[in-house]
Amino acid sequence: MTARLADIAAQAGVSEATVSRVLNGKPGVSAATRQSVLAALDLLGYERPVRLRQRSAGLVGLITPELENPIFPAFAQVIGQALTRQGYTPVLATQTPGGSTEDELVEMLVERGVAGIIFVSGLHADSTADMERYDRLQGQGVPFVLINGFSDKIKAPFVSPDDRGAMRLAVTHLAALGHERIGLAVGPKRFVPVQRKIEGFLRSMDEVLGIPADQAAARIQHSLFTLEGGQAAASGLIDSGCTAVVCASDMMALGAVRAARQQGLSVPGDVSVVGFDDSPLIAFTDPPLTTIRQPVTAMGQAAVRALLEEIGGTPAPHSEFVFLPELVVRGSTASGPKAGAAVPVQQSAGRRTADARNPTGG
Repeated sequence: MTARLADIAAQAGVSEATVSRVLNGKPGVSAATRQSVLAALDLLGYERPVRLRQRSAGLVGLITPELENPIFPAFAQVIGQALTRQGYTPVLATQTPGGSTEDELVEMLVERGVAGIIFVSGLHADSTADMERYDRLQGQGVPFVLINGFSDKIKAPFVSPDDRGAMRLAVTHLAALGHERIGLAVGPKRFVPVQRKIEGFLRSMDEVLGIPADQAAARIQHSLFTLEGGQAAASGLIDSGCTAVVCASDMMALGAVRAARQQGLSVPGDVSVVGFDDSPLIAFTDPPLTTIRQPVTAMGQAAVRALLEEIGGTPAPHSEFVFLPELVVRGSTASGPKAGAAVPVQQSAGRRTADARNPTGG
């Protein structure tokens, strides 16, 4: 307990005696000091004594498209913990194939009197979706925050990673390793994060490697945000001569690794693969995946803060909070072929004929 008191006291900037008085419910401590001690307790991961735990301030809905992709449980955990520490009870609502739609989940949550809703990769990310559904939600007096996706038609706080910046990190890393024939495997083009990744990829290929947009665009394959989708997209890119593949999710990247191996190629010996998200356990795949880390903790906490400001009557700016991603280099990327070098004979016919001077392989 002594070490624990010392840690809490240092975090809160008070004496150990003051921490002891707060934890034991003793009088003689100001409200501000008491809150500082309780905040330090939360930050250090200690459980509050039962008598000091906040009573529930209400329900907050969290809507995710699925839970099979580990990035969504990661968001749910961060957001759930942040809400619980503020006295709210998170209610996780997940869409499943053939199950409830986003609109049906929203209706269910509103009927249960939620204080607010956080959407992760919802219809707000689909540029073809009707955004009036969010106007109707606002009309019902329900505050909400949207993660991963943006629309200027919705007057609400948005939280996003810098998708364009992420692509520059990936392309710069692969170019430094000697790769020029770099492909991009992404989801359907109607999604805003996909559009932004494409923009970042094309710009980076031009600025970093001097490859014009029309040539770089030929190296983009659209598919589903799944392992199978990544495998299908990467197969086409490898056939066209790409020696490196940047993927829009870690699940797609695992599919890209499978695609390379099915063609008798090694990762990263013959093909380098970069993912996106840095999902839990992705560091333990074979090979460990080089990826762009989506700042899930910072994004989730920012979304909760923005929502609670909305609930508290002091609305957060109706703008987009953009968080910088981070390149995490592991074992799925390595040096690319030197200019003019022969392509390994075990590669597919399409790739064997690729000329290093023609990045499209055409």
